[in-house]
Amino acid sequence: MEAVIFCGIQATGKTTFYKDQFFKTHMRISLDQLNTRNKERRFIDTCIQTSQAFVVDNTNPSPEERATYITIAKVNRFKVIGYYFQSKLDDALARNRHRTGKENIPEIGIRGTYKRLVPPSFTEGFDELYYVTAENNTFTIKQWLDEI
Repeated sequence: MEAVIFCGIQATGKTTFYKDQFFKTHMRISLDQLNTRNKERRFIDTCIQTSQAFVVDNTNPSPEERATYITIAKVNRFKVIGYYFQSKLDDALARNRHRTGKENIPEIGIRGTYKRLVPPSFTEGFDELYYVTAENNTFTIKQWLDEI
């Protein structure tokens, strides 16, 4: 049983990475899709009750925001894995300009998330941590060896 938590600003490839790596094995939990914390919590509760692996596909920029997911996963004996997405502000803003509709995030929103972004740490309760970069639509995953 796994709980995977993505961390990174908007437009860094989190949802595309989910589709590439976890679509067939993990349920996707995303506020973009569910719209409210109540629905999000209900979906997580269902995953917990049914021992279903899940991915929290949100920005999760701070330890406080990640703690909610880590706590419920740990209490229910889920392995907690974090993926930190390289968060170069200029690159994310450039990718965001190519998005349309609801996927296009106002620049102020991306900048605000960037200001709050704190890289994850094993001290938060992660069992495994990885660093993800994307270049030319190819993801590179590196094991997190030291604190950034």
